[in-house]
Amino acid sequence: MKCAICHRKARGYGWFNPRVPPSDPARYNDQWVFCSRRCQDAFCKLMTRTGGEMIDPSEMELSAMQSCLAPLGEYVGSIGAHRALDDYSRDEVLALIDVVVRAYQQRMVEEHELMATKEREFLGRRMATQAAARSEGRV
Repeated sequence: MKCAICHRKARGYGWFNPRVPPSDPARYNDQWVFCSRRCQDAFCKLMTRTGGEMIDPSEMELSAMQSCLAPLGEYVGSIGAHRALDDYSRDEVLALIDVVVRAYQQRMVEEHELMATKEREFLGRRMATQAAARSEGRV
């Protein structure tokens, strides 16, 4: 089975729909399995925000798509930009896909790590504020 987020090999992480009764076989779906806690958490956040409905690409996804353009252009330029896509060999097409997927995934990881850093900073400030309030006896 493959991770529902990044399509790497799934490794024991899963998701079930909490709105479906435990006795219902539809509660558990082997389509929603993940390779890591990071992918599982990303999926859970998405399901929470969207209620399970398909959405348009987020700003982060659009940014990741745009980040693929430079590496894609470099690769196409290196094998000959004048050639039509149907003239590419199988290996050239696979390399093209690899360039795009790697660039997209790298940008998504960077964006998620940036978001996680911001969340940690926010929570750190919040905890410090709460600790200060407790020490002053306000809580």
